[in-house]
Amino acid sequence: MTGTIMTPALISLSFGGAIGLMFLMLGCALPVYNEYWPLFLLFFYILSPIPYCISRRVVDDTDSASNACKELAIFLTTGIVVSAFGLPIIFARASVAQQCCWSTAMTD
Repeated sequence: MTGTIMTPALISLSFGGAIGLMFLMLGCALPVYNEYWPLFLLFFYILSPIPYCISRRVVDDTDSASNACKELAIFLTTGIVVSAFGLPIIFARASVAQQCCWSTAMTD
Protein backbone atom coordinates (compact mmCIF):
# COMPACT_ATOMS: atom_id res chain seq x y z
CA MET A 1 0.00 0.00 0.00
CA THR A 2 2.78 2.47 0.81
CA GLY A 3 4.49 1.79 -2.52
CA THR A 4 1.46 3.01 -4.44
CA ILE A 5 1.21 6.11 -2.26
CA MET A 6 4.89 6.97 -2.62
CA THR A 7 4.98 6.61 -6.41
CA PRO A 8 3.09 9.85 -7.26
CA ALA A 9 5.13 11.75 -4.67
CA LEU A 10 8.37 10.46 -6.16
CA ILE A 11 7.25 11.26 -9.69
CA SER A 12 6.22 14.79 -8.76
CA LEU A 13 9.48 15.34 -6.85
CA SER A 14 11.59 14.25 -9.81
CA PHE A 15 9.47 16.35 -12.18
CA GLY A 16 9.96 19.41 -9.95
CA GLY A 17 13.71 18.80 -9.80
CA ALA A 18 13.91 18.50 -13.57
CA ILE A 19 11.96 21.74 -14.03
CA GLY A 20 14.23 23.49 -11.52
CA LEU A 21 17.38 22.33 -13.30
CA MET A 22 15.90 23.42 -16.61
CA PHE A 23 15.26 26.93 -15.24
CA LEU A 24 18.79 27.03 -13.84
CA MET A 25 20.28 26.13 -17.22
CA LEU A 26 18.01 28.59 -19.03
CA GLY A 27 18.95 31.36 -16.61
CA CYS A 28 22.61 30.80 -17.47
CA ALA A 29 22.35 30.03 -21.16
CA LEU A 30 20.16 32.89 -22.32
CA PRO A 31 22.28 35.34 -24.32
CA VAL A 32 20.61 38.31 -22.63
CA TYR A 33 22.26 37.55 -19.29
CA ASN A 34 25.50 35.84 -20.40
CA GLU A 35 26.28 34.87 -16.80
CA TYR A 36 27.35 31.43 -15.70
CA TRP A 37 27.71 32.02 -11.95
CA PRO A 38 24.44 30.22 -11.08
CA LEU A 39 25.97 26.95 -12.26
CA PHE A 40 27.81 26.85 -8.92
CA LEU A 41 24.48 25.74 -7.46
CA LEU A 42 24.97 22.39 -9.14
CA PHE A 43 27.74 21.64 -6.63
CA PHE A 44 25.20 21.99 -3.82
CA TYR A 45 22.73 19.76 -5.65
CA ILE A 46 25.40 17.09 -6.01
CA LEU A 47 26.72 17.43 -2.44
CA SER A 48 23.41 17.49 -0.58
CA PRO A 49 22.60 13.74 -0.50
CA ILE A 50 26.18 12.63 0.27
CA PRO A 51 26.15 12.99 4.12
CA TYR A 52 22.91 11.09 4.47
CA CYS A 53 24.03 8.31 2.13
CA ILE A 54 27.26 7.91 4.10
CA SER A 55 25.40 7.77 7.41
CA ARG A 56 23.03 5.11 6.07
CA ARG A 57 26.03 2.95 5.23
CA VAL A 58 27.65 3.43 8.65
CA VAL A 59 24.61 3.24 10.97
CA ASP A 60 22.55 0.18 11.86
CA ASP A 61 18.86 0.85 11.28
CA THR A 62 17.78 -1.88 13.68
CA ASP A 63 17.65 0.65 16.52
CA SER A 64 14.43 2.65 16.67
CA ALA A 65 16.01 5.41 18.77
CA SER A 66 17.70 8.41 17.24
CA ASN A 67 21.35 8.03 16.33
CA ALA A 68 24.00 10.77 16.58
CA CYS A 69 25.56 9.92 13.21
CA LYS A 70 22.21 10.09 11.44
CA GLU A 71 21.33 13.37 13.16
CA LEU A 72 24.68 14.86 12.14
CA ALA A 73 24.09 13.77 8.54
CA ILE A 74 20.66 15.42 8.51
CA PHE A 75 22.19 18.58 10.01
CA LEU A 76 24.93 18.70 7.35
CA THR A 77 22.40 18.07 4.57
CA THR A 78 20.26 20.91 5.89
CA GLY A 79 23.30 23.19 5.95
CA ILE A 80 24.12 22.35 2.34
CA VAL A 81 20.54 22.97 1.21
CA VAL A 82 20.40 26.32 3.04
CA SER A 83 23.72 27.25 1.45
CA ALA A 84 22.24 26.52 -1.96
CA PHE A 85 19.67 29.23 -1.27
CA GLY A 86 22.21 31.57 0.33
CA LEU A 87 24.86 31.57 -2.39
CA PRO A 88 22.71 33.36 -5.01
CA ILE A 89 21.71 35.97 -2.43
CA ILE A 90 25.35 36.62 -1.52
CA PHE A 91 26.43 36.83 -5.17
CA ALA A 92 23.59 39.21 -6.00
CA ARG A 93 24.39 41.36 -2.98
CA ALA A 94 28.07 41.50 -3.94
CA SER A 95 27.09 42.46 -7.52
CA VAL A 96 28.97 39.50 -8.94
CA ALA A 97 26.09 38.54 -11.18
CA GLN A 98 23.06 40.26 -12.64
CA GLN A 99 19.93 40.28 -10.51
CA CYS A 100 17.67 38.79 -13.23
CA CYS A 101 19.83 35.74 -13.71
CA TRP A 102 19.83 35.01 -9.98
CA SER A 103 16.08 35.39 -9.70
CA THR A 104 15.80 32.59 -12.23
CA ALA A 105 18.21 30.47 -10.22
CA MET A 106 16.33 31.07 -6.97
CA THR A 107 13.07 29.67 -8.36
CA ASP A 108 14.44 26.10 -8.31
